[in-house]
Amino acid sequence: MTASRKPLSAHKRIVIKIGSALLVDRKSGLKSAWLDSLCTDIAALKQAGADVLVVSSGAIALGRTVLGLPPAALRLEESQAAAAVGQIALARAWSTGLSTHGIVAGQILLTLGDTEERRRYLNARATMGELMRRKAVPIINENDTVATSEIRYGDNDRLAARVATMVGADLLILMSDIDGLYTAPPANDPDARFLPEIEAITPEIEAMAGDAGSELSRGGMKTKIDAGKIATSAGCAMIIASGKADHPIAAIDTGARSSWFKPSGTPQTARKTWIAGQLDPSGRLVIDAGAEAALRSGKSLLPAGVVSVAGDFQRGDPVAVCDANGREIARGLSGYDADEARRIAGRKSGEIEAILGYSGRTAMLHRDDMVIS
Repeated sequence: MTASRKPLSAHKRIVIKIGSALLVDRKSGLKSAWLDSLCTDIAALKQAGADVLVVSSGAIALGRTVLGLPPAALRLEESQAAAAVGQIALARAWSTGLSTHGIVAGQILLTLGDTEERRRYLNARATMGELMRRKAVPIINENDTVATSEIRYGDNDRLAARVATMVGADLLILMSDIDGLYTAPPANDPDARFLPEIEAITPEIEAMAGDAGSELSRGGMKTKIDAGKIATSAGCAMIIASGKADHPIAAIDTGARSSWFKPSGTPQTARKTWIAGQLDPSGRLVIDAGAEAALRSGKSLLPAGVVSVAGDFQRGDPVAVCDANGREIARGLSGYDADEARRIAGRKSGEIEAILGYSGRTAMLHRDDMVIS
């Protein structure tokens, strides 16, 4: 453990990405004993107080084994068929492994678009947040049965990084058949040096990326560096480690070789900076003095405190929050579109369902999606 690293148990929210080659053996299928050991590690992290999310590759690799598909490159329809079969088997395996420790698993199938389009982003984040509040472990995978452009080399590395930023994780662990970053691909260069700690992802660091060389895995070092850029810029540290041995998470804490990428700030400060400085408001909410006091004390903005709504915006769009004099006091991502916001402005949260015809979110702007000016 270097001076810059913290023990894994010191992190509050951890995303673990598992590569296909770790989960699936070409001949025997799912590596059940290895998965059981990983579930034991996850249970230990949760016992220490951390939220844990898993981005699990392996559906296509497992499905092609179940279906007896050849080891050669698959056609798109073959990949999607393999994913359809593999996702069922994969979800069952995770559920069984975690239930041994009294932990509930929840399956979430995403594409990169779900992390980029605001409305879908908020829906996915809300679902994962609710699962974690219920002490469950979200098991996330790409929806390869319907995705097309995503069925390609290494997207789950980037997806894991986007999930980490989405949920405000402070650590992303990428586990595969690679034990970290080298100055050159070690299989090709006997003089390649291992890098245990990376302060920043520079062009020189990016140039060091090489391929994993595993036939079951679509990922390589380049996609892991891409993931690192996404995660560290959002205040999330990243570790690249080998998962070949049993109990791979526990092994990191006991000194197994891994590369640690230093984050820029914290997830909270990175997100607040993004909301405050990178997004132009699409609308404006004028609030009363009581609501302003609540915001300044760290509360969410409830519909009851909204006096008026201006602009044309969709749910998830940025809006400015102003006092009666027009002075901006906050910015945030709206929980409702402009029409809905106008209809529930000034009303109690308990009235939302009767007004809109569905049970919406309690807050007009949640405190996690808002920054005080």
